Amino acid sequence: MELILGANQYGKAQVRMVVVDRSTPVHSFVDLNVGVTLSGDLEAVHRIGSNANVVTTDTQKNTVFAFARESPVGEIEEFGLRLARHFVSSFAPITRARVKIESSSWSRIPVAGEPHPHSFVAAGSELRVAEVVVDQEQGVWVLSGLKDLIVLKTTGSEFSGYIKDRYTTLQETDERLLSTAVAARWRHSALLSAGEWDVSFDAARAAMLESFASHHSLSLQQTLFEMAGAAVGASPGLVEVRLSMPNRHHFLVDLERFGLDNPNLVFRFEDRPYGLIEAQILVPGAPDPGPAWDSYPLL
Repeated sequence: MELILGANQYGKAQVRMVVVDRSTPVHSFVDLNVGVTLSGDLEAVHRIGSNANVVTTDTQKNTVFAFARESPVGEIEEFGLRLARHFVSSFAPITRARVKIESSSWSRIPVAGEPHPHSFVAAGSELRVAEVVVDQEQGVWVLSGLKDLIVLKTTGSEFSGYIKDRYTTLQETDERLLSTAVAARWRHSALLSAGEWDVSFDAARAAMLESFASHHSLSLQQTLFEMAGAAVGASPGLVEVRLSMPNRHHFLVDLERFGLDNPNLVFRFEDRPYGLIEAQILVPGAPDPGPAWDSYPLL
């Protein structure tokens, strides 16, 4: 019996890179984590160990570094497109390239009330992300988004009216602390031009944050749906948003044994187990991105 080689890919993961711009006295830099995976005519390397069609992962890593030097990194979507197109156009056996980029945020340290020109502090856990796929048959598609955007509201959230059985212990509440770590991916109806990716990202992120803060939540599912709708409304051309939002549970501490009341003031945070809410929100009539997108999980 001859086995069949199914879907496969290989690449270089976790290419950590900081690129500094020293062209002016006020320095700037980007802090990126880049992953590259390639697919194509790789039957021989799997069956007989022939490396004739292999672009080494070391080459992939070096290409990331070299591209960052040869021209400004710019928007991470544009950088991903440059890399992915290079691998597919430069190596005949490679028919598909996927580039995933995470960008960490930094802000300038204030000194005497002014942002310092070359000293920075990490802004937090949030990452801006992008995924780019260039495929000779299925075309080009780009996902933008973010992950680990931790948000919390101390009121304006309740949870009640759910199914109850003999295993249900959760108490209904009309006043709860709501927190989540947002992971989001979205796609546009068409590729954007250089400079437009940042505008779109900033608009979508701001709209989601405003929606989380301002609407009264009856469930995390409702909050997710409202946030996705806000992103679509704020960023023209968005046709799909996928969100994953774990419920960062904060439970009221029972202080009665200490002779104290606790009117929604003192909570304990439990990081596991946690509820996980995920959904895909689509604009009616959105163009079909094809199997390249559908073959991936929700996020």
